[in-house]
Amino acid sequence: MEYEAYESITVDVEDGVATVEFHRPDVYNALNNEVMLDVRRAFDEIQLDRDIDAVVVTGEGTDAFSAGADISEYAGPAEDHDPLQKDRQELFYEMYRKPYECHAPVIAKINGYCVGGGLILAMFCDVRIAVEDAKFGVPTANIGQIPTGGSTRRAIELVGEAKAKELVFTAGYVDAAEAERIGLINHAVPADDLDETVGEIVNGIQDTGRLAVKNSKRALNHAAAAPDPETAREFEADVWWEQFATDERERLVDEFNE
Repeated sequence: MEYEAYESITVDVEDGVATVEFHRPDVYNALNNEVMLDVRRAFDEIQLDRDIDAVVVTGEGTDAFSAGADISEYAGPAEDHDPLQKDRQELFYEMYRKPYECHAPVIAKINGYCVGGGLILAMFCDVRIAVEDAKFGVPTANIGQIPTGGSTRRAIELVGEAKAKELVFTAGYVDAAEAERIGLINHAVPADDLDETVGEIVNGIQDTGRLAVKNSKRALNHAAAAPDPETAREFEADVWWEQFATDERERLVDEFNE
């Protein structure tokens, strides 16, 4: 399918891989309203394109994946922003959820600072690969705000309650090695290896049963949000049978047995 022109991002598709790139390097790829709306629309279009096997999200340049929300849009008294900011927070939440709910696995390719709203967006991706000199943080307390967009629960899911609270309460930063150690990212790699590492993960996805990967994502996401293990197991069983009935499963089993 043809992807429309965007104002602040690009979407390039090649061999079943969609690359979504922010283009605001002069402000460390900060997420303003324009970016937010572009990202939502891009993922809506990707959701309709079932030929996409994987999505890579990244920022232009070598300084930042994204430095988070454009703080200039938060200045002034609350009465000047009501109800605009409440509506914006709902839109941000919808944007953050798009990678998580996308039918294909989404990889955050983190090439520098990954802070605030940028980190939240990366957390809602399925896999996070970062350069070794990347920095991560949730500095919302420094500007008198709290994390938003569903990030408080998502952070606890990824790194646990104690570490999530430390990151938020101190408004500090961690480097890529620490981010990998606590489970915030999957891998920290030298800058020269970033493209290759992301490519290896994409190739791994495409070398397997592509529909099986997508159905596995559905089952894993449901399990993470399920209220109890039995609910997760029941959904998993339904998706398992759905996948079992596919031509892909039959073909791959036959190939394995040959």
